[in-house]
Amino acid sequence: QVQLVESGGGLVQPGGSVRLSCAASGSIFSINAMGWYRQAPGKQRELIASISSGGSTWYTDSVRGRFTISRDIAKNTMYLQMNSLKPEDTAVYFCNKLIPPYYYWGQGTQVTVSS
Repeated sequence: QVQLVESGGGLVQPGGSVRLSCAASGSIFSINAMGWYRQAPGKQRELIASISSGGSTWYTDSVRGRFTISRDIAKNTMYLQMNSLKPEDTAVYFCNKLIPPYYYWGQGTQVTVSS
């Protein structure tokens, strides 16, 4: 079973930037459409960005123009560059397949945007 490990989160000031990483235990990014998800306190997990096996990207409206999803297939790693962060971006961020069945969910990485 593929393992996903998210990292790179932390405390960031509004307007700041952070880059998240999603490391996979296998070569999955060239064969699966993948997504970044987030779950804010008291809210359901939501898909915010995705990248297809061919490299096409999609973003939800709230992050489009501020976040960039990318991947390094050779490193089995996916990234989420987050710029112009807002307090409403505070959440635990996860990576997983875009389409079920999902891999086991990792623990995620916490991003807190606060001054």
